[in-house]
Amino acid sequence: MKVIEVNTPELDQSFVTINALINKDNPNYIRPLDKEVLDTFNPSKNKLFKDGAAKRWIVQDQTGKTLGRIAAFHYKKYINKGTDFPTGCIGYFDAVDDQLVANLLFDTAKAWLMFEGMEAMDGPVNFGDRDKWWGLMVEGFDREPMYGMSFNPPYYEILFTNYGFENFYNQYYYRKPLSESLPERFKERYEKFNAKEEYSVQHLDKKRLDKFANDFVHIYNTAWAQHGEAKAITKDQIMKLFKTLGPVMDERMIRFAYYKEDPIAMFINIPDVNQYFKYFDGQLGWKQKIHLMWMKFRKTNKRLTGLAFGIVPKFQSLGIDSYLIYSTSLLLDQIKIYNEYEMGWAADWNPKMVNIYKSLDANPSRRMVTLRHIFDTQKHPFERHPVMEYKSPNQAS
Repeated sequence: MKVIEVNTPELDQSFVTINALINKDNPNYIRPLDKEVLDTFNPSKNKLFKDGAAKRWIVQDQTGKTLGRIAAFHYKKYINKGTDFPTGCIGYFDAVDDQLVANLLFDTAKAWLMFEGMEAMDGPVNFGDRDKWWGLMVEGFDREPMYGMSFNPPYYEILFTNYGFENFYNQYYYRKPLSESLPERFKERYEKFNAKEEYSVQHLDKKRLDKFANDFVHIYNTAWAQHGEAKAITKDQIMKLFKTLGPVMDERMIRFAYYKEDPIAMFINIPDVNQYFKYFDGQLGWKQKIHLMWMKFRKTNKRLTGLAFGIVPKFQSLGIDSYLIYSTSLLLDQIKIYNEYEMGWAADWNPKMVNIYKSLDANPSRRMVTLRHIFDTQKHPFERHPVMEYKSPNQAS
């Protein structure tokens, strides 16, 4: 076997193709868009290269057959609460069911990360935001993955743990058939706030993207500031996100709650674009775009997925979550397009978010795991990710 650094268009093709070959026997697999994967490792496309670095490799046998792949990377914005030593990452891991192949890939990534000054590696994660390619799937192989969700064979968990990776934190997904009603308490809390004229809910309007981008940034940065994981975002990032989602977004499903004129909560949902991409085999040229628009026109996509949910601290624990969620439920009952809702992942270190999912009477749908391998456990004993601490909110008038 030989390890080859990925640095040519031909090797790029091997890098994206091996993922499809490894997963070909699972009928639920949906191939990610090749360009989206490759753009992650393009310094002109990924701003994390400004304060970070990345390398990719594949492993081939003597005949030139690709047996696996891996990426290693580090960047300044990668911070986990409670970690005070430099930690790198691995991601985009694929391998045949052979521990020797996996170990060769892990060793290669580890050696480079150590050379770069790292003392541990987390993975499999993304060289980018946490809403994509984050975690190893350990439960949920019987359902089609949502857009941006990692998907892998079950034996990967053994390959990782045999090498010495440990469970840093669990990532839980929940789903709810939209034919099922929300618990009665959601209606009660909704009516409580709906009766007060100072509270309101609005959905995104493409003609006023600037306003809603500002509201998104305010809520997101305020809600996550207490987390301490360098999650601050900018208006430019959100404007770019809105414009990227433009062709597939349903404006009515991107919703904000307000106290008087102040944005206090957001509930960001989009149709699951994997329900379109599963027909495209990793490509998105003009033919696929026409096909996508035709499917969108015919309303063939019945799955809604959550991208973000946040409440500014002052209004947490007051029932604003129920107010916003129930108002969305009323609209879903009215338009009758979607029949299933699956939420983005909530980590076990964020029990409040997990409890919100459970309060919907939603069903667990999958579990992912972010793993950690510490290079010298004598110097840094392994500890799981600390539980998120919430500040007591001030009562709103």
